[in-house]
Amino acid sequence: MSKVFTLAEVSEHSTNKDCWLLIEGKVYDVTKFLDDHPGGDEVLLQSTGKDATDDFEDVGHSSTARAMLDEYYVGDIDSSSIPSKASTTYAPPKQAQLNQDKSSGFLIKLLQILVPLLILGVAVGVRFYTKSSA
Repeated sequence: MSKVFTLAEVSEHSTNKDCWLLIEGKVYDVTKFLDDHPGGDEVLLQSTGKDATDDFEDVGHSSTARAMLDEYYVGDIDSSSIPSKASTTYAPPKQAQLNQDKSSGFLIKLLQILVPLLILGVAVGVRFYTKSSA
């Protein structure tokens, strides 16, 4: 019979000296693997204290990597200690209000008209000057 941990207990192991991950309802002590992880130890440390199943699956680990999990297995998770995903609602980040100056909008529109006219005037002037000089 394997040991059963709560999410709070697993969350206590979130340092590079003591790192546990929760993947697919199982708890793994990956402390010894931190230095050998191809993605670096920071990737694993960012996945502590939560259900890291999605993080693990998103990377697309090989069957060899999945087999390696067995040697780091320490127990199962008490599923009642994990908050349900349905209870967490998505709130988009608040965006800063843009305080646009109305006069700068007018100035930009004016420049969008005047700059092409200025370029056209310079081009006509250069053409007239080079044609009369030759």
